[in-house]
Amino acid sequence: MLPTDRPAAPSRPRGGHTFLAGLAIAGLLVPEAVAYAAIAGVPPAHALVAALVGLLVYPFIGTSRFATLSATSSAAAIFASVVAAEGTGGAFALVGVTGGLFIVAALARADFLAAFVSRPVLRGFAWALAVTIVVKQLPGLTGVPAQGTHTPGLLWDWLGGLGNAQGLTAALGCGALALWLVLQRAQARHAWVQPSVLVLALGIALSAALPLAAHGVVLVGPVTLQGLQWGWPQLDWDHWVRAAQVAPALMMILFAESWGSARSLALQAGDRVHARREMLALGAANLGSSLLQGLPVGAGFSASSANYEAGGHSRWTGLVAAAAIALALGLAQGALALVPQPVLCAVVIGILSHKLGPRPLWATLRWNGDAWMALAAAAGVLVLGVLFGMLLAVGLSLLLALRRFAQPATSELGRLPGTHDFVALKLHPQAQRTPGVLVLRPDEPLFFANAEAMAHIVATHAGAQGVRAVVLSVESSDDMDVTTLEALQELQAHLARRGLALLLARIKDHPRAALQRAGLTHIPLFWSVDDAVGAAQAMAIPEQSTQP
Repeated sequence: MLPTDRPAAPSRPRGGHTFLAGLAIAGLLVPEAVAYAAIAGVPPAHALVAALVGLLVYPFIGTSRFATLSATSSAAAIFASVVAAEGTGGAFALVGVTGGLFIVAALARADFLAAFVSRPVLRGFAWALAVTIVVKQLPGLTGVPAQGTHTPGLLWDWLGGLGNAQGLTAALGCGALALWLVLQRAQARHAWVQPSVLVLALGIALSAALPLAAHGVVLVGPVTLQGLQWGWPQLDWDHWVRAAQVAPALMMILFAESWGSARSLALQAGDRVHARREMLALGAANLGSSLLQGLPVGAGFSASSANYEAGGHSRWTGLVAAAAIALALGLAQGALALVPQPVLCAVVIGILSHKLGPRPLWATLRWNGDAWMALAAAAGVLVLGVLFGMLLAVGLSLLLALRRFAQPATSELGRLPGTHDFVALKLHPQAQRTPGVLVLRPDEPLFFANAEAMAHIVATHAGAQGVRAVVLSVESSDDMDVTTLEALQELQAHLARRGLALLLARIKDHPRAALQRAGLTHIPLFWSVDDAVGAAQAMAIPEQSTQP
């Protein structure tokens, strides 16, 4: 391994930057944890312990200077959907199984799995998830009771009950949301302005000065880590199996979100991050969070980018933030209990407000291609709910990848005049065919899902009049499985019965070794298409049976 390929070593903490950035992160994560616990439908302690575990574990394993592990809005929403289906025990089991899968995937070098969640699908999922979370906050924001299994029904029920809104609750909620949006705009000019902290502080002050609870305003209630127990959830086998069924999809969503945050910030800072080390960090943090009944954790972009903007230049910033959160829990439990529920709902909506705009979706749709999957993923979350919407989003990404690789697209190649280069005829009309030689190139790697179909296409094209040899350029294939080797053997035998020769060009080392192990040494192999075409022209192939 070259020195430049090694994971970045933890930089030496720079006292001032590390301390101030840690305080800034703590100031962001405490209100976010309280808000995300509300999304998850559990007491704030479960989100706060998740943040503490993530902040304490990541510096010793992760490779990003800016990634901040804590509960995220998407993970909290997924957790809530599992709570509704399996109870809190099943949801905490999901966190643990997901952490274990991260560890296994890292050890198996399976960090490539996150690439199978396409960006259009991730955008559609994130947008619909933000809409779902915001709609679920509306009853608490306005004091309007509403019921509904999925987002459209809940929104419709809430709209129908607006005439019965609780006046003081609605005034507090709407006023807090308006103040949050104003402060958010001010933050662009004054970095010290923290909208969530200031809005919650004002809500606490009002709650302490006025008898809000006596006038029907719901308060958050006691915030404490007491009652959390160390250990796995006590569940029967069926609950663990159901958690294991959902965990792979949650793992892919978490890693795609976390890797995107860490990678984008590393590129801005000129750093290098190591995908497998990031998976190990996520695995250890989620295992620890599950043992303490915490929410699933990931590197959310808001917290990670806040770390970057606050000047955090060391992974040890997380330790400072963890100490500040622990201090806040020790000194400010009573204050956090006074947070009015409508103010908390306003903070949740404010945090997610930047994700509600449809601009990323419209920009994706203009690109065509697989952009339609963004709408499919969004519709799945809105109509089917977060859990099944997440499974649909991951399934669509995998289906798209399999569909692309399984379709045996091929290009016929021709020689550019006066060169040794062979290019696709459909893209370069000036390229010329070689008389008697058909040159084809599979445009996707050959493997069990497309090898037989590719062989059929090649055999069909080889039926053209005047073809006496077929050159197959297989540069896209880094290896060949058993199905591919047998398909090539059958193709060679089929062409030989028709008096045609099969030659393989641009064959790499691993496919060469696979062909030799399979005993297919009678198929000529060449490093370049030009050499293969020259050999095909020189061949004198005897006339044989023309039976197919």
